[in-house]
Amino acid sequence: MRTSDFDFELPERLIAQTPPAERGASRLLVLHRGTGAVEHRMFRDLAEYLRPGDTLVLNDTRVMPARLLGRKADTGAKAELLLLVRLEGDRWEVLAKPARKIRRGARLLFGAAEGRKAEEAAACGTGVDGTQAGGAEDGGAAAGPVRAEPDGRPLLAAVVEEEREAGLRVVRFEYEGVFQELLDRAGQVPLPPYIRGKLADPERYQTVYARHAGSAAAPTAGLHFTEEFLEELQGRGIRLCRITLHVGLGTFRPVTAERVEDHRMHAEWYSVGEEAARLLNETHARGGRIVAVGTTSVRTLETVARRFPEGAVEPCSGWTDIFIYPGHAFRLVDALLTNFHLPRSTLIMLVSAFAGREAVLAAYREAVRLEYRFFSFGDAMLIL
Repeated sequence: MRTSDFDFELPERLIAQTPPAERGASRLLVLHRGTGAVEHRMFRDLAEYLRPGDTLVLNDTRVMPARLLGRKADTGAKAELLLLVRLEGDRWEVLAKPARKIRRGARLLFGAAEGRKAEEAAACGTGVDGTQAGGAEDGGAAAGPVRAEPDGRPLLAAVVEEEREAGLRVVRFEYEGVFQELLDRAGQVPLPPYIRGKLADPERYQTVYARHAGSAAAPTAGLHFTEEFLEELQGRGIRLCRITLHVGLGTFRPVTAERVEDHRMHAEWYSVGEEAARLLNETHARGGRIVAVGTTSVRTLETVARRFPEGAVEPCSGWTDIFIYPGHAFRLVDALLTNFHLPRSTLIMLVSAFAGREAVLAAYREAVRLEYRFFSFGDAMLIL
């Protein structure tokens, strides 16, 4: 299977640069797998397609302020890290820039006074692996200047312990205090590379049900929901199942292999708790449908299905590098709510596995013709 089989033409003007004025004020394209029929609705019409006994599976991960701008301790040269995976203790796997100058043994400072120069220099450009920083009201690339303690000490220091391929590094953080609080002060929320604008409100890149910090990107299908709409759905007999998958490097990495089968996913951490496992088992036992909100929920559910192939889902957690493309046999997912994805991406491959490549590409062509908004801040697609 060729990566080019998942290409399509997308005018740049259709890439949503900002979220809609209000959550949920988006369009909804409904694709029926059985017939290939397409309907054009609004997101709030989602309620009409759900039945009592259905379960919405929500990824409750929260995006970290994972982009750190600072300086090398020895030379003062600019350094940038994108936090990806917490390994153990204060050790993290990160993406470093410029990788060729951030080698084993290097000590990096973040939130130090000299870091302000790095932040200002980065304000007009993209970040690690093309990501942007979110949260500026004045059009700058970041929520504010890199901050230091009153005496000039850095908020965070990182020592490079291991060099890995493709700009990946393992670093150990040094700090005084609570790491998450310091990261909240020194870091910035990374935005996808195709978003040139900046967010006046960084919370618009978080779902309303985000709980567990750990992601480098948002599970964007969930951005459409408001707390009120979720309560309305529950009032209609729709159940909410919360799982966690911390979105990592795979979101930013394009598919470069010519053959789809040659692509390898970056592992991401997931967790399915006792309550979630119970809801999943009860839903199918009672004839309800499991509706995955977003591709990250799909990957979690299908990972769990592989883990328990013969029986009921049990509470579990671990790492998954599952790559879903056409030919995958779905076991847990009955319907999918998602956004419109990049050409040639692992996400459009997953959607094509669920609904069929030709049907998906036909629906995408229709969405382009009708000028739907694409990608993270764009419109939604429901596949039944």
